[in-house]
Amino acid sequence: MSRHVVALGGGGFLSGSDPALDDVVLSLAEVDTPRVCYVGTASGDPVANDDRFLEAFAGRARTSVLRLFDREVADLDTFLAEQDVVYVGGGSTVNLLAVWRAHGLDRALRRAYEAGVVMAGVSAGANCWFGRSTTDSWLLGRADGLTDGLGWLPGGMCPHYRSEPSRRPQLLELVANGFGDTYGVDDGVGLHFTDEQLVGAVSARPDARAVLVGRCEGGHVVEDELGVRRL
Repeated sequence: MSRHVVALGGGGFLSGSDPALDDVVLSLAEVDTPRVCYVGTASGDPVANDDRFLEAFAGRARTSVLRLFDREVADLDTFLAEQDVVYVGGGSTVNLLAVWRAHGLDRALRRAYEAGVVMAGVSAGANCWFGRSTTDSWLLGRADGLTDGLGWLPGGMCPHYRSEPSRRPQLLELVANGFGDTYGVDDGVGLHFTDEQLVGAVSARPDARAVLVGRCEGGHVVEDELGVRRL
């Protein structure tokens, strides 16, 4: 069974825009009315975000919410096995990883992923699947390098690549100093990985793009444009 991850640089239902990106995620479940679980750990499980999710997916999916603050689900493996899609919201990547690991959700998600549950997320919910990423978890307005993500996917992730002023220049500096190849992904763009390989990028915005930032042998940093399919 194929394994799928969709990593969104920004947008989706939480921003009230780009519903076409969410449609791409739902289509990977290959069922008429997929079971979709929202995980809002990165922002502290606010009820307002849960409500946005439930409203956005009403009539399109059978919805549920997994909260780790005020947790109500005892058996994470059984709960996740009942899903077709897990959709992770944005916020603090650092906090998300710490809370997931404390509850063992990182391991339960891996088992669900291996069983074919589609994984998706925006911003911090995209960063988490990579080993390294850029994050403003430690200080808003910065884009520090983080190197202890889940590491399921190759390369690194930088969301909000051109929409937040610090993201692009700080990623270029990080890569110049040996951070490693990293995807720079604009709001409105999603990277689709199948079996841990990038198979495509999709965009719900006409001017949005994605690049792979790397360092040449001479030390120069390059931004290689990815082919993006417009939705």
